[in-house]
Amino acid sequence: MKRISIVVLILCTGFVPMASGQEPAGKCLNNWTEFLRTNMERSNPCEKVLSVNNVGSLTLKWSYTTGSTVYSSPAVVDGVVYIGSEDNNLYALNATTGAKLWSYTTGDRVDSSPAVANGVVYFGSSDGNVYALNAKTGHKLWSYAAGGNINPFSPTVANGVVYVGCSVSLCALNASTGALLWTYNTNSGVYCSPAVENGVVYFTSTSTAGIMYALNATTGVPLWTFAHGGDSSPAVVNGVVYVGSDNLYALNADTGAQLWTYPGSGTSPAVANGKVYFGQGGQLVALNASTGAKLWTFTKYAPVPSSPAVANGVVYIGTTGRNVYALNAKTGAELWSYRTGFPGIGSSPAVVNGMVYIGSDDRKIYAFGLK
Repeated sequence: MKRISIVVLILCTGFVPMASGQEPAGKCLNNWTEFLRTNMERSNPCEKVLSVNNVGSLTLKWSYTTGSTVYSSPAVVDGVVYIGSEDNNLYALNATTGAKLWSYTTGDRVDSSPAVANGVVYFGSSDGNVYALNAKTGHKLWSYAAGGNINPFSPTVANGVVYVGCSVSLCALNASTGALLWTYNTNSGVYCSPAVENGVVYFTSTSTAGIMYALNATTGVPLWTFAHGGDSSPAVVNGVVYVGSDNLYALNADTGAQLWTYPGSGTSPAVANGKVYFGQGGQLVALNASTGAKLWTFTKYAPVPSSPAVANGVVYIGTTGRNVYALNAKTGAELWSYRTGFPGIGSSPAVVNGMVYIGSDDRKIYAFGLK
């Protein structure tokens, strides 16, 4: 979710720790655990209910009204929707009914998109703190005073570590205690959601050039950098880093070498089934992930400020024109839309168990499902 223009894992006993991009062997978890999900690509390969054949029958199942704008993007885990609001609260809602289970009040806006791992929900607040709450009760487990505004994106949790932008640094925190493990100072804002793959953490900063960083995820030692002119959240798929900025870039994940570029600034990309999807002005653009060749565009002239979500052949987006859209991922054909209240949508959608969840600038959280 690219909001700076608007508002400036498992470590169970007896199991081998996994990188955040992996699902347990033989099991697909139909959750959306954080902004990038757990696959670093904003797609849900476990979703089998909604498809191009039935998504046109989506209807509003419930909406929940908060006290202010909802820029935060939802995490949906084990039947609970976790999402922040500019009314200073992080909310936990029943994913089926929308009933509030609990809320936690911070000292300022919660534009951060939460991350959920091992029964804990992690998020940042503009009061300068990173919070860890019990996901069932909302009880605070710890907080870390990062200083300055926490970025409006989701922390990323991998192998017992929380990676989050802390003002002008990337912070690595112990997920159990909140203790600082290491920090990497970029001397400019870190407003992206980090991606963690194969022992490397990838993130961007908002320096004059806009820098893409790759660090050793355990030590914070830099491996490579790439000047790309932006601050979007990277997606990492099959050894390639996709990042939006002044252009959309595809980089070798090991070396940072440029593989291809597509001209024009855009949002944080989603990657699925050999395609890259990202918002660019009033369009959603689909590219060939290997070559960068344009496959199709969907144009409604209302800007697409947030990141798309992809599930089972369908791409979901929100626009400043107040609409949520579902598109055919192969062709870009419009399959469904819903118009929310004024003024628009900055949240990115999550798709889980036949439901689509998204926040809106009209102070509401929406849930859509089949009739």
